[in-house]
Order: sequence, then C-alpha cells, then structure tokens
Amino acid sequence: MKTDFKKTLDCYRAGRPGEFRVLEVPELTYLAIDGHGDPNAAPEFTAALEALYPLAYKLKFMSKAQLGRDYVVMPLEGLWSADDMASFTTARDKSAWAWTLLMMVPDWITQPMLDDARGIVMSTASAAAASAAGSVRLQTLQEKTCVQTLHIGSYDDEAPVLQRLHDEVIPELGYRMRGLHHEIYLSDARRVEPARRRTLLRQPVTR
Repeated sequence: MKTDFKKTLDCYRAGRPGEFRVLEVPELTYLAIDGHGDPNAAPEFTAALEALYPLAYKLKFMSKAQLGRDYVVMPLEGLWSADDMASFTTARDKSAWAWTLLMMVPDWITQPMLDDARGIVMSTASAAAASAAGSVRLQTLQEKTCVQTLHIGSYDDEAPVLQRLHDEVIPELGYRMRGLHHEIYLSDARRVEPARRRTLLRQPVTR
C-alpha cells in the first residue's frame, strides 16, 4: 500500500477559497533548506529546488526498497518571514524575504537515510544543486493551532488574502499571530499556469 499523507492528514485538506479554518497541525518532519531573497531571481532558490526534489524522491525509493513502506512524495512548502510583514501584504518587497523550503517526509525517514540519499544526489547534481543538497536537513515543526485558507491564482495575488487573514480574520477569532507564515503549494508551478495554482496559506496563532 502507498500512503498519501495529503489524504490522511487534515492539515493538507484544501477547503474552499474564502473559507478560513482553525485547525490543529500535528508535529511533522520535513526536508528543509534556508535562503533569502526574491524567489524569482535568487539563484540559491533555484538550487534549493534542484536539491529538494531529487532528495525527496530518492528517500521515497529507499523507503520502499529498504523498509517496504511506500508513500506519495509531498508537495513543496515554504516558511516565509521578513523584518516588516508589510513586505508580504502591501509593498511586496520580495528581496526582503527570508525563506525555508520544505517537503514533508514520514517520521520513519532517518538521518542515515538522508545522508545516504544526499551522497547519491550530490554525485550527479550540478555544482549549485550539490552545494544546496549539503545544506538540506531534517526539521520537525510543531505548529499546533493555525488558521488556514486556500488561495487559487498567482502567488503575486496572495496579498489581499494575507492582509485579510492577518488584519481581520485572526483578530476577530480572538487570536494573534506567532511563528512563521507557511505556504503549501498543492499545484506544481512548473506545470500549472498561475491563474489555476492552488496554495494553502497557513498562519500559526495563539490566544
């Protein structure tokens, strides 16, 4: 049997655009790599993608071969931050953004497995991707209570949704923001036109 965590974990359920859900996100493990700058222009962003995807698929194949446990590779995700949150909602100054790209992996993926997969990927990747692969780590997130909504459309059209989430929805629900803005890219940007892309926008909150 092949496990599809998008179907078994409620926090990956899309919901409807305009619907803001309060949910409890369980502790999850990810492949993670950090960077800074405009994702459309920063070479390190491209290198990070070229490292993450091969590692994710190599680990899937290793899990099936070594452990007899197969699963669907999860979508790309990102944690985003900036000194001024207005750079997300009004100014949209992407050069000021810091990011951590993520791909969720099952909790049975171990550090030795990642080390083995990294060695294989680095032996065939470009110099930039190999360097990025050396920086990929296993990271556990405990986001707990979050408010989440589905955005359909271009990433550049997220600003009004985020402004509503930050300035209206979260305060009206009696919460305040904490932690980092989290996006889950349900659509592969390499294959889906901007107007049809589906992205989960998630914000950890506290009372």
